[in-house]
Amino acid sequence: MFKLSIKFTFLLFFFGCLANCKKQQKNTEIKEAILIQKKDTIPSFPNYLTKDYVLGKFDYAKNDDFMLVPEGLSNKKIYVRKEVLDAFLQMEIAAKKENIHFTIISGTRNFEHQKRIWNYKWNEKYKNTPTEKRALKILEYSSMPSSSRHHWGTDIDLNNLNNTYFSSGKGLKEYNWLLKNASKFGFYQPYTSKENGRTGYHEEKWHWSYLPLSKIYLNYYNQQITYKDINDFEGAEFAKEIDIIKNYVNGINVELNN
Repeated sequence: MFKLSIKFTFLLFFFGCLANCKKQQKNTEIKEAILIQKKDTIPSFPNYLTKDYVLGKFDYAKNDDFMLVPEGLSNKKIYVRKEVLDAFLQMEIAAKKENIHFTIISGTRNFEHQKRIWNYKWNEKYKNTPTEKRALKILEYSSMPSSSRHHWGTDIDLNNLNNTYFSSGKGLKEYNWLLKNASKFGFYQPYTSKENGRTGYHEEKWHWSYLPLSKIYLNYYNQQITYKDINDFEGAEFAKEIDIIKNYVNGINVELNN
């Protein structure tokens, strides 16, 4: 009887250890799965992507990743990233088959370029507007320096800077073609109608963003940039009050966030 009791106790101990080992193994597997999942959710960014890059504080004309847009496809000296130019050229070839032509009228603008635009509007164009409203007035169509997508080399303005141009005739035909086909080449309109609650800038039918890159840059911007980084221009003190990062940098077409 005593021997049976010992054997029974041993079996309980053995199976208890076995169950405990399996439980520990399962817990380890769960922890490893969680770690893998967390690792997979951490985005990887290209090595060249820095705070200065997304803030526009670099010389794109001396950057090997940027190219000058060829004559005939731009109305002045304009640079964009190589990937963006390649995609645009493919889009232009496709559009040409339907007798549609696109001209890039604005591309990469660094911090200093955007600062000149902003300060001119602050000190001259809207100088009679009260300061608390002046920034909002400028922000209808122009970005604060350090908050513009044009800093990144991914965004281009096409053909005309007036929405009315794209509302009829030739312009409407061009816009409808873009709505139907631009996404095939990676381009999306970031500033669509605000009727569905989009915040930020007014609609810009001419402004198209190369999503395969701009989505990465926006993700980096949201992780790395704070209001301490947005400074050194007229009215910069209003950036936090207006919540530029949330309402303008991220005030974009929902398709760009999917």
